[in-house]
Amino acid sequence: MKLSERYNRVNLIATVVIMLITGAIYYQAISLILTDQKDKSLEVEEQEIFDYVKLNHRLPQVFESKDQQISFTSAEPNSVKREFINTGYYREKDEPESGRGLISSVNVNGRFYKIEIVESKVETEDLIQIIFGITIGVILLLLLVLLITNRLILSRLWQPFHSILGELKQFKVTDNSDIAPLNTRIDEFNDLHQEVTAMAERVKRDYKDLKTFTENASHELLTPIAVINSKLDTLIQTENFSQQQSKLLGDLYGAVSRLTRLNQSLLLLVKIENKLLTDQQSINLKELIEELLYQLEDIFGDKMITISASLQDKEITASRYLVDILLNNLIINAVRHNHEDGEIIINLTEDSLSVKNTGENTSLDNERIFTRFHKSSTSEGSGLGLTISKQICESLGYELVYSYEAPHHSFMVRF
Repeated sequence: MKLSERYNRVNLIATVVIMLITGAIYYQAISLILTDQKDKSLEVEEQEIFDYVKLNHRLPQVFESKDQQISFTSAEPNSVKREFINTGYYREKDEPESGRGLISSVNVNGRFYKIEIVESKVETEDLIQIIFGITIGVILLLLLVLLITNRLILSRLWQPFHSILGELKQFKVTDNSDIAPLNTRIDEFNDLHQEVTAMAERVKRDYKDLKTFTENASHELLTPIAVINSKLDTLIQTENFSQQQSKLLGDLYGAVSRLTRLNQSLLLLVKIENKLLTDQQSINLKELIEELLYQLEDIFGDKMITISASLQDKEITASRYLVDILLNNLIINAVRHNHEDGEIIINLTEDSLSVKNTGENTSLDNERIFTRFHKSSTSEGSGLGLTISKQICESLGYELVYSYEAPHHSFMVRF
C-alpha cells in the first residue's frame, strides 16, 4: 500500500469517527436546548394557572389548543410530585405524537387538583431533524472536499519523492550521468536529495577505484604469469628430472594454468560489466552450437556422455566473442558436473536455449549458484563460469535461470 493511500485512509477514518462523535454530541446538545425551551414554556403555563387561581379562587377554563393540552384531576393532598415527563400527545382521530409534559398540583379553596400540561414535540423534533440533516450534509461535503484536496495536495507534495525514487531506479554505477537536480521548497526532500546525490557520488567513486584496481591488478599479473609459464616450459623440457621433481613441476604448472584462467576470467568480467565488448554481428546459434559440439566430440567420448540436440534456426545480433564464451561455459559445465554414461540434452527454440545434464541427485543452491567463486567442493573450475554466463546474458538482455527436475540439472537462456 502506498503511503499516500495509507495516510488518506487513516485520515478519512479518523475524520469520520470524530464527525460521528461530534454529530452525536451536537444532536444531544440541540435536543437538550430545545427540550429546555419546551420546559420553560410549560413553566410559563403553570405559572399562569397559579396566578389565575390566586386571583379568581377557581380553576381556569380548559380550551382546545393545537399544540397544548391542559387537564385538572382531583387528588389527595401532597400526593402529586412536580416533574417533567416525556409522554404522548393525543389528537382526535390521529395517531399519538411525542410530547413533553409537566405534572404539578394546585390548591383551590381547600381542594387539591393534579395539573397535567402537555405540549406537542413534533415541531421541535422536526427542527432537530432539519438541523441534524443540514449538519450531516455539511459533514459529507466536508469529507468529500477533504478527500479530493488530500489526493490533489498529497500527489503534488510527494512529487519530489517520486522524482528521487525514479532517479534511484534508473541509477547505474557504470553510467556517467549525474542525478538530476530537484526543485522543491520542502526541506526534508531537499535533504534526502542531497544525501542520495552524495551517496551516488561515493558509490561511483568507489566503483571507479575498484575497477581501476582490478584492471591494474589483472594487467600487472599478466607479465609475471607469462614469465612463470615460459620458465616452466623451458624447465620441463630439461632432461634428468626425478619422478618427484616431475610431479612437483606438474603441480606447479597446473596451478599457474589455473591462475592464468582466473586472471583471464576477472578481466573478462570487468570488460562485460563496463560494456567494453561492443562488437555486434549477426549470429546463427544453431550453426555455432553444432560447431562447438563437433569440437567437443573427444571430450564427450572420453566420459562416455550421450548428446541429444534438438536445434532450430535462431538468429541473434550480439558479440561473437561473448556468445562463444556463453555456450562454452554452459556446455563445459554440463560435462564437468556430469558422470560417466551420463546424458546432455540441448534444445534451441525461437524463445530459449536450454542445456540439461545428469549429475548429482540434489538441487543446487539457486540463490548462490551465480555468485562469484561459488562452486562445489569437487569442482576444479575457478567458480566464475556461471557468473560470467549470467553477466553475458544480462549484457545481451537475456535471462539465465537454473532448475532441477530429477535426474536433470537445467540451465535455460530466455531470449
